[in-house]
Amino acid sequence: MSPTLSELEARAAEGKAAFGGDAHIVCDNLVRIFKTEGVEVVALQGLDLLIQKGELVAVVGASGSGKSTLLNVLSGLDVPTAGVARVAGTDLLAMTAKDRLRYRRDIVGFVWQQTARNLLPYLTARENVELPMKLAGRPGTGKARRGRAADLLDLMGVGSRADRKVPEMSGGEQQRVAIAVALANSPQLVLADEPTGELDSETSEEVFGALRKANGELGVTVVIVTHDPLVSERVDRTIGIRDGRTSSETLRREGVAEEYAVLDRVGRLQLPRDFMNALDMERRVRLELESDHIGVWPAREEPSDGQ
Repeated sequence: MSPTLSELEARAAEGKAAFGGDAHIVCDNLVRIFKTEGVEVVALQGLDLLIQKGELVAVVGASGSGKSTLLNVLSGLDVPTAGVARVAGTDLLAMTAKDRLRYRRDIVGFVWQQTARNLLPYLTARENVELPMKLAGRPGTGKARRGRAADLLDLMGVGSRADRKVPEMSGGEQQRVAIAVALANSPQLVLADEPTGELDSETSEEVFGALRKANGELGVTVVIVTHDPLVSERVDRTIGIRDGRTSSETLRREGVAEEYAVLDRVGRLQLPRDFMNALDMERRVRLELESDHIGVWPAREEPSDGQ
Protein backbone atom coordinates (compact mmCIF):
# COMPACT_ATOMS: atom_id res chain seq x y z
CA MET A 1 0.00 0.00 0.00
CA SER A 2 1.40 3.40 -0.96
CA PRO A 3 2.16 5.79 1.92
CA THR A 4 -0.16 8.74 2.45
CA LEU A 5 0.98 12.34 2.10
CA SER A 6 1.00 12.82 5.87
CA GLU A 7 3.17 9.72 6.27
CA LEU A 8 5.62 11.02 3.67
CA GLU A 9 5.81 14.38 5.46
CA ALA A 10 6.39 12.63 8.80
CA ARG A 11 9.21 10.58 7.30
CA ALA A 12 10.83 13.71 5.84
CA ALA A 13 10.74 15.36 9.26
CA GLU A 14 12.34 12.37 11.02
CA GLY A 15 15.90 13.02 12.07
CA LYS A 16 15.69 16.64 11.04
CA ALA A 17 17.07 19.05 13.64
CA ALA A 18 14.56 21.48 15.13
CA PHE A 19 14.66 24.96 13.63
CA GLY A 20 17.33 26.98 15.39
CA GLY A 21 18.89 24.02 17.15
CA ASP A 22 20.68 25.38 20.19
CA ALA A 23 20.50 29.06 19.15
CA HIS A 24 20.23 31.47 22.07
CA ILE A 25 17.20 33.26 20.57
CA VAL A 26 14.78 31.41 18.28
CA CYS A 27 11.73 32.96 16.63
CA ASP A 28 9.88 30.64 14.25
CA ASN A 29 6.88 31.94 12.30
CA LEU A 30 6.26 34.43 15.11
CA VAL A 31 2.95 36.29 14.97
CA ARG A 32 1.68 39.17 17.10
CA ILE A 33 -1.77 40.64 16.50
CA PHE A 34 -3.11 43.66 18.36
CA LYS A 35 -6.69 44.82 18.54
CA THR A 36 -7.19 48.59 18.54
CA GLU A 37 -10.74 49.89 18.68
CA GLY A 38 -11.98 46.68 17.13
CA VAL A 39 -9.41 46.74 14.32
CA GLU A 40 -6.79 43.98 14.14
CA VAL A 41 -3.20 45.09 13.51
CA VAL A 42 -0.69 42.38 12.57
CA ALA A 43 2.60 43.68 13.97
CA LEU A 44 4.61 40.49 13.38
CA GLN A 45 3.65 38.40 10.35
CA GLY A 46 5.46 35.08 10.65
CA LEU A 47 8.87 36.42 11.62
CA ASP A 48 11.87 34.03 11.70
CA LEU A 49 15.00 34.94 13.66
CA LEU A 50 18.07 33.15 15.03
CA ILE A 51 20.66 34.78 17.31
CA GLN A 52 23.55 32.86 18.82
CA LYS A 53 24.79 33.16 22.39
CA GLY A 54 27.25 36.02 22.83
CA GLU A 55 26.28 37.91 19.66
CA LEU A 56 26.05 41.70 19.46
CA VAL A 57 23.25 42.43 16.99
CA ALA A 58 21.46 45.55 15.74
CA VAL A 59 17.84 45.47 14.57
CA VAL A 60 16.72 48.21 12.17
CA GLY A 61 13.52 49.06 10.33
CA ALA A 62 11.11 51.86 9.56
CA SER A 63 8.52 52.99 12.09
CA GLY A 64 5.77 50.37 12.24
CA SER A 65 7.96 47.59 10.85
CA GLY A 66 7.57 45.47 14.00
CA LYS A 67 11.00 45.88 15.57
CA SER A 68 9.72 47.35 18.85
CA THR A 69 7.07 44.62 19.08
CA LEU A 70 9.82 42.03 18.63
CA LEU A 71 11.81 43.63 21.45
CA ASN A 72 8.77 43.62 23.73
CA VAL A 73 8.18 39.93 22.99
CA LEU A 74 11.81 39.00 23.70
CA SER A 75 11.75 41.03 26.93
CA GLY A 76 8.69 39.19 28.23
CA LEU A 77 6.64 42.40 28.29
CA ASP A 78 4.37 41.18 25.49
CA VAL A 79 2.91 37.75 24.71
CA PRO A 80 3.01 36.50 21.10
CA THR A 81 -0.20 35.45 19.38
CA ALA A 82 1.26 32.38 17.66
CA GLY A 83 4.49 30.74 16.56
CA VAL A 84 7.63 29.97 18.54
CA ALA A 85 9.74 32.32 20.66
CA ARG A 86 12.52 30.97 22.86
CA VAL A 87 15.28 32.74 24.76
CA ALA A 88 17.98 30.74 26.57
CA GLY A 89 15.74 27.68 26.40
CA THR A 90 12.73 29.50 27.88
CA ASP A 91 9.47 29.18 25.93
CA LEU A 92 8.01 32.69 25.94
CA LEU A 93 4.56 31.49 24.89
CA ALA A 94 4.21 28.96 27.71
CA MET A 95 5.20 31.13 30.67
CA THR A 96 2.84 31.80 33.57
CA ALA A 97 2.67 35.29 35.10
CA LYS A 98 5.09 34.12 37.81
CA ASP A 99 7.46 32.65 35.23
CA ARG A 100 7.32 35.91 33.26
CA LEU A 101 8.29 37.94 36.32
CA ARG A 102 11.20 35.60 37.06
CA TYR A 103 12.29 35.76 33.43
CA ARG A 104 12.41 39.57 33.44
CA ARG A 105 14.37 39.59 36.69
CA ASP A 106 16.90 36.86 35.95
CA ILE A 107 17.22 36.14 32.21
CA VAL A 108 16.84 39.49 30.46
CA GLY A 109 17.94 43.07 31.12
CA PHE A 110 16.36 46.06 29.37
CA VAL A 111 17.58 49.57 28.53
CA TRP A 112 14.97 52.11 27.40
CA GLN A 113 15.63 55.14 25.24
CA GLN A 114 14.16 57.48 27.86
CA THR A 115 16.44 57.58 30.89
CA ALA A 116 13.45 58.35 33.15
CA ARG A 117 12.24 54.78 32.52
CA ASN A 118 15.58 53.23 33.45
CA LEU A 119 16.51 54.92 36.73
CA LEU A 120 14.85 56.21 39.89
CA PRO A 121 15.83 59.88 40.22
CA TYR A 122 15.89 59.95 44.04
CA LEU A 123 18.48 57.12 44.23
CA THR A 124 22.20 57.32 43.57
CA ALA A 125 23.80 55.45 40.68
CA ARG A 126 25.00 52.71 43.05
CA GLU A 127 21.58 52.39 44.70
CA ASN A 128 19.91 52.09 41.30
CA VAL A 129 22.21 49.19 40.39
CA GLU A 130 21.65 47.50 43.77
CA LEU A 131 17.86 47.73 43.52
CA PRO A 132 17.30 44.88 41.00
CA MET A 133 19.45 42.58 43.15
CA LYS A 134 17.34 43.39 46.21
CA LEU A 135 14.05 42.90 44.34
CA ALA A 136 15.22 39.55 42.99
CA GLY A 137 16.05 38.39 46.51
CA ARG A 138 19.52 37.34 45.49
CA PRO A 139 21.49 35.70 48.32
CA GLY A 140 24.35 37.76 49.66
CA THR A 141 25.06 40.62 52.00
CA GLY A 142 24.61 44.31 51.40
CA LYS A 143 28.38 44.51 51.11
CA ALA A 144 28.35 41.97 48.28
CA ARG A 145 25.66 43.93 46.44
CA ARG A 146 27.60 47.16 46.86
CA GLY A 147 30.72 45.45 45.56
CA ARG A 148 28.96 44.16 42.45
CA ALA A 149 27.35 47.54 41.82
CA ALA A 150 30.76 49.22 42.08
CA ASP A 151 32.30 46.68 39.67
CA LEU A 152 29.56 47.22 37.08
CA LEU A 153 29.75 51.01 37.31
CA ASP A 154 33.52 50.81 36.87
CA LEU A 155 33.07 48.54 33.84
CA MET A 156 30.68 51.09 32.30
CA GLY A 157 33.15 53.92 32.96
CA VAL A 158 30.97 55.73 35.52
CA GLY A 159 32.47 54.46 38.76
CA SER A 160 33.19 58.05 39.82
CA ARG A 161 29.44 58.80 39.65
CA ALA A 162 28.46 56.04 42.08
CA ASP A 163 27.20 58.43 44.79
CA ARG A 164 25.51 60.91 42.47
CA LYS A 165 21.76 61.00 41.97
CA VAL A 166 20.29 60.87 38.49
CA PRO A 167 19.73 64.65 38.00
CA GLU A 168 23.42 65.22 38.78
CA MET A 169 24.56 63.10 35.82
CA SER A 170 24.68 63.80 32.08
CA GLY A 171 22.43 61.91 29.66
CA GLY A 172 25.28 59.66 28.54
CA GLU A 173 26.25 58.88 32.14
CA GLN A 174 22.64 58.03 32.92
CA GLN A 175 22.46 55.59 30.02
CA ARG A 176 25.68 53.88 31.08
CA VAL A 177 24.32 53.55 34.61
CA ALA A 178 21.14 52.12 33.05
CA ILE A 179 23.24 49.46 31.31
CA ALA A 180 24.81 48.59 34.67
CA VAL A 181 21.29 48.27 36.13
CA ALA A 182 20.33 45.92 33.26
CA LEU A 183 23.40 43.79 34.05
CA ALA A 184 22.85 43.70 37.82
CA ASN A 185 21.33 40.20 38.01
CA SER A 186 23.75 38.65 35.48
CA PRO A 187 21.20 38.29 32.65
CA GLN A 188 21.87 36.13 29.61
CA LEU A 189 20.39 38.75 27.28
CA VAL A 190 20.38 42.55 27.26
CA LEU A 191 17.87 44.37 25.05
CA ALA A 192 18.33 48.06 24.28
CA ASP A 193 15.60 50.16 22.63
CA GLU A 194 17.19 53.16 20.86
CA PRO A 195 19.72 53.65 23.70
CA THR A 196 21.50 56.46 21.81
CA GLY A 197 18.39 58.06 20.34
CA GLU A 198 18.51 61.19 22.50
CA LEU A 199 22.30 61.63 22.58
CA ASP A 200 24.87 63.46 20.47
CA SER A 201 27.38 61.49 18.41
CA GLU A 202 30.23 61.66 20.94
CA THR A 203 28.01 60.53 23.81
CA SER A 204 26.43 57.85 21.61
CA GLU A 205 29.91 56.47 21.03
CA GLU A 206 30.42 56.18 24.79
CA VAL A 207 27.09 54.38 25.33
CA PHE A 208 27.67 51.99 22.43
CA GLY A 209 31.17 51.34 23.79
CA ALA A 210 29.61 50.39 27.13
CA LEU A 211 27.26 47.91 25.44
CA ARG A 212 30.16 46.45 23.45
CA LYS A 213 32.17 46.08 26.66
CA ALA A 214 29.27 44.28 28.37
CA ASN A 215 29.10 41.94 25.38
CA GLY A 216 32.85 41.37 25.11
CA GLU A 217 33.86 41.13 28.76
CA LEU A 218 30.76 39.57 30.31
CA GLY A 219 29.72 37.44 27.33
CA VAL A 220 26.13 38.62 27.50
CA THR A 221 24.09 38.55 24.27
CA VAL A 222 23.10 42.09 23.24
CA VAL A 223 20.29 43.07 20.86
CA ILE A 224 19.95 46.77 20.02
CA VAL A 225 17.00 48.34 18.19
CA THR A 226 18.36 51.50 16.60
CA HIS A 227 18.15 54.11 13.86
CA ASP A 228 21.67 55.28 14.69
CA PRO A 229 24.15 54.37 11.91
CA LEU A 230 26.98 54.73 14.43
CA VAL A 231 25.56 51.62 16.11
CA SER A 232 24.04 49.67 13.21
CA GLU A 233 27.19 49.95 11.09
CA ARG A 234 29.56 48.81 13.85
CA VAL A 235 28.09 45.49 14.89
CA ASP A 236 28.90 42.15 13.27
CA ARG A 237 25.29 41.61 12.15
CA THR A 238 22.49 44.05 11.38
CA ILE A 239 19.01 42.57 10.94
CA GLY A 240 16.44 44.51 8.92
CA ILE A 241 12.72 44.12 9.62
CA ARG A 242 10.02 45.13 7.14
CA ASP A 243 6.27 44.60 7.37
CA GLY A 244 6.57 42.34 10.40
CA ARG A 245 9.18 39.96 8.95
CA THR A 246 12.95 39.80 8.85
CA SER A 247 13.85 41.09 5.39
CA SER A 248 17.63 41.50 5.27
CA GLU A 249 20.87 40.86 7.12
CA THR A 250 24.13 42.74 6.78
CA LEU A 251 27.18 40.74 7.86
CA ARG A 252 30.50 42.41 8.57
CA ARG A 253 33.74 40.46 8.37
CA GLU A 254 37.17 42.08 8.58
CA GLY A 255 35.74 45.49 7.77
CA VAL A 256 33.77 44.32 4.72
CA ALA A 257 29.95 44.52 4.82
CA GLU A 258 27.73 42.27 2.72
CA GLU A 259 23.94 42.63 2.61
CA TYR A 260 21.72 39.59 2.10
CA ALA A 261 17.98 39.12 1.61
CA VAL A 262 16.52 36.73 4.19
CA LEU A 263 14.87 33.56 2.91
CA ASP A 264 12.30 32.31 5.41
CA ARG A 265 11.43 28.69 6.10
CA VAL A 266 8.78 28.48 3.38
CA GLY A 267 10.90 30.16 0.71
CA ARG A 268 9.64 33.74 0.95
CA LEU A 269 11.99 36.68 0.65
CA GLN A 270 11.50 40.43 0.46
CA LEU A 271 13.23 42.18 -2.42
CA PRO A 272 14.63 45.61 -1.47
CA ARG A 273 12.13 48.34 -2.32
CA ASP A 274 14.69 50.40 -4.24
CA PHE A 275 15.43 47.37 -6.46
CA MET A 276 11.71 46.87 -7.12
CA ASN A 277 11.17 50.55 -7.87
CA ALA A 278 14.16 50.73 -10.21
CA LEU A 279 12.78 47.85 -12.33
CA ASP A 280 9.10 48.73 -11.87
CA MET A 281 8.33 45.36 -10.29
CA GLU A 282 4.75 44.93 -9.09
CA ARG A 283 2.59 41.93 -8.24
CA ARG A 284 4.41 39.36 -10.38
CA VAL A 285 8.00 38.65 -11.38
CA ARG A 286 9.57 36.06 -13.69
CA LEU A 287 11.94 33.49 -12.21
CA GLU A 288 14.49 31.32 -13.92
CA LEU A 289 16.68 28.68 -12.30
CA GLU A 290 20.31 28.86 -13.40
CA SER A 291 23.13 26.52 -12.43
CA ASP A 292 24.24 28.68 -9.50
CA HIS A 293 21.53 31.29 -8.98
CA ILE A 294 17.89 32.24 -9.52
CA GLY A 295 17.16 35.04 -11.99
CA VAL A 296 14.39 37.52 -11.16
CA TRP A 297 12.91 39.78 -13.86
CA PRO A 298 9.90 42.10 -14.13
CA ALA A 299 6.85 40.38 -15.63
CA ARG A 300 6.46 40.77 -19.37
CA GLU A 301 3.89 43.34 -20.35
CA GLU A 302 0.59 41.67 -21.10
CA PRO A 303 -1.45 42.87 -24.08
CA SER A 304 -4.48 44.89 -23.10
CA ASP A 305 -8.01 43.81 -24.07
CA GLY A 306 -8.79 44.33 -27.76
CA GLN A 307 -5.20 43.91 -29.00
